[in-house]
Amino acid sequence: MEKLDSLDLSHNRLSGKIPVSLTKIYTLGVLDLSNNKLSGKIPTSTQLQSFNASAYDGNDGLCGNPLPMCIEDSLRPSTTNPVENMNENDVSMFSFMQEVGISMGFWGVIGSFILKKSWRIAFFNLFDVAGDWFYVSIAVFVSKCRRS
Repeated sequence: MEKLDSLDLSHNRLSGKIPVSLTKIYTLGVLDLSNNKLSGKIPTSTQLQSFNASAYDGNDGLCGNPLPMCIEDSLRPSTTNPVENMNENDVSMFSFMQEVGISMGFWGVIGSFILKKSWRIAFFNLFDVAGDWFYVSIAVFVSKCRRS
């Protein structure tokens, strides 16, 4: 079965969990397990989770990617967004620290321009050169379009 390309087991009254051995069929291009009585979490594999949710339709007990999360997964704290796992004081402190970091970066740049005249001149010269390049590029493009 390791070279199986298509597997359609829909409308067969199959029950229980999806066998983990299905994750070992790497050549599987089409899968349809819809309209059975399957339950449990879809085995974690990029192969089985890459199929459309329609491949698992009609199995009210199934959960996991690409279907909605399983209950036990939704009870587990999220690790993707650290702000979600914080209480109100932690969130305000996190926000405050972000604001401090942003303001330090802002004043670090602005302060260096205020204190170092050579940096300020170089910075604005860069904008002059970029503006000139942009103007010339647009002028060349417009003239080419007019010739066509």
